[in-house]
Amino acid sequence: MGVKNKNIHLILGSGGARGLSHIGVIRYLQEQGMNITRITGCSMGALVGGLYAAGKLDEYQSWVTQINRLDVLRFLDLSLNSSNGFVKGDKIMDKLRDWVGDIDIESLEIPFSAVSSDILSQKEVWINQGDLIDAIRASISVPGIFTPLVKNGMVLVDGGILNPLPIPPKSMQGNEITVAVSLSGRAIKQPFGEERPHIVAESTLNVQQNSTVNRFLQNLQDIFSSEHKEVEKRNPTDMSLSDIMIGMFNAMQDTLARYQLAGSPPDILIEIPANICSSHDFHKAKQLIPAGYYWAEKSIRQQLDFLSD
Repeated sequence: MGVKNKNIHLILGSGGARGLSHIGVIRYLQEQGMNITRITGCSMGALVGGLYAAGKLDEYQSWVTQINRLDVLRFLDLSLNSSNGFVKGDKIMDKLRDWVGDIDIESLEIPFSAVSSDILSQKEVWINQGDLIDAIRASISVPGIFTPLVKNGMVLVDGGILNPLPIPPKSMQGNEITVAVSLSGRAIKQPFGEERPHIVAESTLNVQQNSTVNRFLQNLQDIFSSEHKEVEKRNPTDMSLSDIMIGMFNAMQDTLARYQLAGSPPDILIEIPANICSSHDFHKAKQLIPAGYYWAEKSIRQQLDFLSD
């Protein structure tokens, strides 16, 4: 296959911790000699894509593959007093800024856009200039969970509300090949791939010895856990308001992604199964990154015939 030196417009979709699989996709594209010449990202796609465009993805991958559930809890920066969302997100944003610094999007070697939503105007906002970390923050702020970014008279929240897979219309596409990574693929029995059917067990943590902390972590798990439970295992009477909110948000994103793919199909589509993990499973990067590589390889091998020399 003639894939080397192909110019790629990489479009990275929204989907919480599933977005860690974007890293594996990027690694596969790099190995194949494809040139990522433009990136558009939404939510976690904006975070991973922005860090790659800034040349800091290696640092993020090294860090995120070492964290555990308790680390995730620390970086969630919970705020029980906020009326805008119970996760402030300041700690993780500070961590990103430590790696990236104060960089404007215009100075990146790879053109980058982060897609957000302004809840006041009810419109998409494509951010392709200004502070990179602010752009990422604007794109990842899940309504009711993360506090929004208020800037320039806008209240900016997760772009997945309006466009979880921001594929530009054909009329706006250049000579680049559009490669879109959807985190809303159909649920399957082996979401990590046929060659890796089992999730690698999480490392034993000292926190497991602390019953109080462990109970708190379990309560936090329960807040987010509804989106991919099998229907027959759910007890509708046990669903909390947060369960319902997260479930609604994921259902909306998955439906919008399918409409987007039908209306503006990319040249190459890579789909990550929606049941690969829950939205908050950021401690599973060691499994999610190889899974992204697996699905990228599988999808591109099937779809790349038209690029052959």
